[in-house]
Amino acid sequence: MHFNWCTLHVSNLEASVTFYEEIVGLSIDKHYFSGSDKEIIFMGTGETKLELIYQKGQNEISMGKDISIGFETESLEKLMELLKEKEIPITGGPIQPNPSIRFIYVKDPDGLSVQFAEHIA
Repeated sequence: MHFNWCTLHVSNLEASVTFYEEIVGLSIDKHYFSGSDKEIIFMGTGETKLELIYQKGQNEISMGKDISIGFETESLEKLMELLKEKEIPITGGPIQPNPSIRFIYVKDPDGLSVQFAEHIA
């Protein structure tokens, strides 16, 4: 058994795709239409994907306050520069709980907490 995807319902598909492309570095893998009012985009390469679902007319998305998704970055400093350039505030960190990792948190366009971690050699 393996992990296939994580599904996020989004209120603005374009804003979410832009965030996950430009900030996270994911590319669109598949794009589907389900009827006239639903779009589904799978992002990422390899085994695990991020699924974005946009339902026309669904403007309010409820993200749980106790959930986050995490991504590994090669350079937290470079990512923080990109976030500043894109005017995306860091909502937590940088935090370094031990010598081998440090991380930050930001919010995606719908308020989901996204963690970026740098593993330190």
